[in-house]
Amino acid sequence: MATVIVILLVVWAILAVVGFALEGLLWLGVIGVILFVGTLIFFFVRRAAARRSNGV
Repeated sequence: MATVIVILLVVWAILAVVGFALEGLLWLGVIGVILFVGTLIFFFVRRAAARRSNGV
């Protein structure tokens, strides 16, 4: 599961860079940043829940 999340983070980061680099695709950069932050939050929430369920 962590591998999928890391891959998604890389894809969102690439979309954000491309979107901000190309002036006509600014919307793509905004969406990439939003998805990157959302995926990062999801990863930390899942990791915290896994730690609590393991008793650590």
